[in-house]
Amino acid sequence: MAREIPFFKPDISNSEREQIDEVLDLEGSSKIEDLENEFVKKTGATYAVSTNSGTSALHLAMCAMDLKRGDKIICSVNSFPSVPEVVRHFDAEPIFVDIDSEDFNIDLDAFEKVLEENKSKKLKGAIINHVGGQPTDLDRLYDIASRFNIKIVEDASDALGGTYNGKPIGATGADITCFSFSPHMKHSIANAGMLLCEDDTLYERSVLLRNHAIQSSGWDRYGNLEYMYDVIDIGCKYDISVLDAAYSLAQYKRVDKMIARRKQIAGIYDKELNGIKHITLPVKKRDHIYQLYIIRIDRNRDGFARALRERGIHTGLHYIPLHLLNYYKNKYSLRVNDFQQALQTYQQVLSLPIYHNMTDSDVEYVCSMVKEVAAQHI
Repeated sequence: MAREIPFFKPDISNSEREQIDEVLDLEGSSKIEDLENEFVKKTGATYAVSTNSGTSALHLAMCAMDLKRGDKIICSVNSFPSVPEVVRHFDAEPIFVDIDSEDFNIDLDAFEKVLEENKSKKLKGAIINHVGGQPTDLDRLYDIASRFNIKIVEDASDALGGTYNGKPIGATGADITCFSFSPHMKHSIANAGMLLCEDDTLYERSVLLRNHAIQSSGWDRYGNLEYMYDVIDIGCKYDISVLDAAYSLAQYKRVDKMIARRKQIAGIYDKELNGIKHITLPVKKRDHIYQLYIIRIDRNRDGFARALRERGIHTGLHYIPLHLLNYYKNKYSLRVNDFQQALQTYQQVLSLPIYHNMTDSDVEYVCSMVKEVAAQHI
């Protein structure tokens, strides 16, 4: 019987149990504020607004920016569907951009070209993701954004605890940065997201709209209603539960150790899989925390993945380009070949398991099976 290596496996330490027990013992009412304060402390951001998911944080960012029908937001075609989804909720238009074939992030040359072609008051900004935990060239990104006077929202779902040139993601210059605590889990133990910003107005609107846009001297920012209230806008219900905050707080306090272990595993993969036929290893261009370890298979990627699955190894695909998804393909009359780099990359990429609680034995097994499959691959 084949050994089973899941694509991701959650980890609960004594820290998570202690945090959750405090809540269950009715002693953890400040966990939400503690989580937000921990983000401010660790990243250096001015403001932190917790949400019940990373997608909620992205949607709340669009709400705070007052996105309207007919507005436009640029994003990489190699993004998770939540990115254009939060734009479409306003009947606004996501404009897709092709990718860099090495790090799979947005192609900044193409990004600049799209900005030149869409000079309009309707163009409000861009949502920029950091695929697998490796940021794009943020210095150039911010320079472009400044010249074209657009807002930058970073989808840092893969970059929790990450850095750019040694500076924490979340305080590098974006207007808003959004995080997720469970970016690649189908069934997470806890759901949480975080929105970071520097601007007073964006912060105040985010806090207001997170809880139904209810305003009251008796309703605090965490939803504790005393008596009278008023509604001054159309809001959302995106506040995080105390239990989710407690679990996420414990996880966030351990994030540096988790990243260190993932980097160690990535180093083993780099060493063991280097030069293996049919495989191209990930390119490290900037600080990389390896939320994903994405290899390329020169041909028949699905057959390679199927062979690994038969040996008990689960893999992932990050991502299916947005222009190939039926909704966006039909809505905007997109063609398969519209984004050449993303299309070619999509046909080859495969994400291997990488998480901090993988044992050395687990990693060795993955390497052994990848080599075995590669040797037989046609």
